[in-house]
Amino acid sequence: MAARLYPAPARHPELVDLRRISARDLEVLLEEECAAWRNELEWDFDKSADLVRRFVDMNALNGSALYVNDEIAGYMYYVLEEDKGLIGDLYVCREQRTTEHENLLIGAALDPIMRSPGVNRIESQLMMVAHDPFRSAPQAEYLSVFPRSFMRIDLRRAALGKGHIRRAMYIEKWSDHYHDAAAQLIAAAYAGHIDSRINDQYRSPAGARRFLHNIVQYPGCGAFYRPASFIAFEGLTGRLCGVSLASLVTPETGHVTQICVSPEVRGTGIGHELLRQSLTTLRDMGCKSASLTVTSANEDAVSLYERVGFETIRQFSAYVWEGF
Repeated sequence: MAARLYPAPARHPELVDLRRISARDLEVLLEEECAAWRNELEWDFDKSADLVRRFVDMNALNGSALYVNDEIAGYMYYVLEEDKGLIGDLYVCREQRTTEHENLLIGAALDPIMRSPGVNRIESQLMMVAHDPFRSAPQAEYLSVFPRSFMRIDLRRAALGKGHIRRAMYIEKWSDHYHDAAAQLIAAAYAGHIDSRINDQYRSPAGARRFLHNIVQYPGCGAFYRPASFIAFEGLTGRLCGVSLASLVTPETGHVTQICVSPEVRGTGIGHELLRQSLTTLRDMGCKSASLTVTSANEDAVSLYERVGFETIRQFSAYVWEGF
């Protein structure tokens, strides 16, 4: 047979329901994703990948795999929570990472979520999607985009000096019996705040309670680390006025999963002191670095983190679809 003068034409990308594949089919892709999180963000993604493997093999994960030329090039999964859908993860391998391929997977999530009875909102924060605030996206007429930053601090070099606290206060270590009071605080702190447009759990104490439960119980933001999590109280009233929660994303890397103060004490230095204590504890426990995420429009928070010593490592976007 004569040799082919030209390569065979590439086949069109194909989407396959995750229930039609096994975790073994995803193994090479998941290994690459874990390496990307580890090398680019100093983040151990292994436990999250293990959950994907487990639920794929149980045929219990909503989502799609992207095949390009008969090989798996990407995947995504989504979950439904009452009246909201969440795109939990999306990853396309380096060789096939294009806006077209990423949008195929995003669209494969949006279509069934939008058809789900009672669902009126979809949220997603995808760290491994190529960042471009002006990129095209499926269902763009319903989409709001919020630029965000992944920031990191080198704890071996950071001074972490005490600031000036302009309000009587005291700080205690986190305890689960503060759960409800912290939920009330989070709802108050984010009332009218841009972050409540990104995550609607911030809009009510009940939603904030679910948010706290997820932080403590699930590995999406690392393993909750109680020793580096603190709460602040007003000195005169004893009212809870601030919270800083931390996790471990590797044995040597911490992550600040939540930090906020009540509107009444903003600008008094309490937020800085909570952050300083979390970071100091992480360093004392052997962490070499720590990270956090912040919405770019939250200029006061960005300024605080930069003063403490954080630097932006990666920009990404939060996506919200509503009104469909």
